[in-house]
Amino acid sequence: MIKERNWNFIRGLDLGMVLAVVLLLGASLLILSTASINVMASDPYHYVKTQVVWIATGIVLAVIVAFTDYENYKKIGIWIYAFNIFLLLLVFAFGSEAKGAQRWIPITSTQSIQPSEFAKVLLIVTFASFLNEREGKLNNVKDFILPLLFVLPPTLLIFLQPDLGTAMVFGAIFIGMMFVAGANPIKFGAVIVGCIGAAIGAVALHLATNLPGPLKFLEGLPLPLKDYQINRFIAFLDPAKDTSGDGYHVIQSVWAIGSGGIWGKGYQQGTQAQYNFLPEHHTDFIFSVVGEEFGFIGTSILLFIFCILLLRMVTVATKSRDRYGVLIVSGVVAMIVFHVFINVGMASGIMPVTGIPLPFITSGGSSMWANMLAVGLVLSVSRRGERRMF
Repeated sequence: MIKERNWNFIRGLDLGMVLAVVLLLGASLLILSTASINVMASDPYHYVKTQVVWIATGIVLAVIVAFTDYENYKKIGIWIYAFNIFLLLLVFAFGSEAKGAQRWIPITSTQSIQPSEFAKVLLIVTFASFLNEREGKLNNVKDFILPLLFVLPPTLLIFLQPDLGTAMVFGAIFIGMMFVAGANPIKFGAVIVGCIGAAIGAVALHLATNLPGPLKFLEGLPLPLKDYQINRFIAFLDPAKDTSGDGYHVIQSVWAIGSGGIWGKGYQQGTQAQYNFLPEHHTDFIFSVVGEEFGFIGTSILLFIFCILLLRMVTVATKSRDRYGVLIVSGVVAMIVFHVFINVGMASGIMPVTGIPLPFITSGGSSMWANMLAVGLVLSVSRRGERRMF
C-alpha cells in the first residue's frame, strides 16, 4: 500500500517540469562557482555554499507545498492576503536599508529575508481565488476596477520601499492572470496599452527640454520615482551619458555578453567578471557572466531550459482539474516569464536596469525560496490534475 501511494505521488508529478527545475538549479551552482569566485576573497566559494543551503531548503519547501492540496488555500485566502500585507508592513518597521532601499528584514547578523519575494507567491494564491469567484464578470472597464484594487495595496507597499522592479512584477502577474481569467481582451488590452503609453509619456516629459512655448510647463513633470530610478531610465536610453554610474553597468554587461562570441571564453576565463569590471555579476548581471564565459551556445541552452520549464507549466494548467488551479499556474508562469525577460533584457541593454533576479540562477535565499514555493504550487496542481481511474 505504501509503495502504491508513493508511485501515485510520483506519477502525478510533471517529470519534465521537475527535470527542468533540477537542470536550472544545477546551472545555478555552476554559474555561481565562476561568477562569485572573486566577490569574497576570504571565501571564494561562499556564495556557492550558501546557494546549496537555499536550494536544499527550497526543495523541502517545494515538496511540502506539492503534498498540500492547493484547494486549501481558497479557504484561508483572506488570511493569506492579510499576512501578505502584514509582512510588507514589517519592512517599514524593522527593515534594514541598503543601496537606498528598505526591502530586507534582518534575521541574523549576516542573513536577512526580502518579504517582497514571498509577496509575489502569496499574491498569486490569493488573486487566483479572487478571480475564480469572478468568472464571467470581467467584460468591461468597470469590472477591472475591483481586481485592480485587490492588487494595488501590496503593489504600493513594495513601490514605497522603493522597489520599482518587483512592483512591475506584480503588474505582470496582474495582467497575465486577468487575461487567463477571461478579461475582455480588446478592452483590457486597450487599458494596458493606454497605461503603458501614459507611463512612457510621463517619463519623456520629465526628461524633456526645449518644449514649445505652450507646452513649456510640462518640462520636468514630477514623478513618484527616486533619482537613481530616473537615472536608470536615462542610462537605458543613452548609456554613454553616464559611463561612471548606471550607464557603466549597462556598457560592461553588453561588452561581457558580446565578447563571449559563439562558444564563450571558457569557465572562469571571463575578464569582465573575473576582474570585477562587471558590477553585481553574481546577482543582477549573472546572465552576462553566462554570455561571456559560455557564449551564445551557453545562453541559448539556459534559455531553452527556461522554455521547457514554462511549457511544462502551461501543460499542467491545461490538465488542471479546476479553474483555480489554472489561475495559480498562470500567475507563476507570468512571474517567471517577466523575471527572465527583464533580467536578460537588462543584461543585454534592451531593458532598463531594475534589479530583478534571474529565477533559480541568481544568488539569494528569498528569491530561491519564493521560486521553489511557486514550483511547489504548480506541482500541487499537477498532482491533482490527473484524472485517475479506480
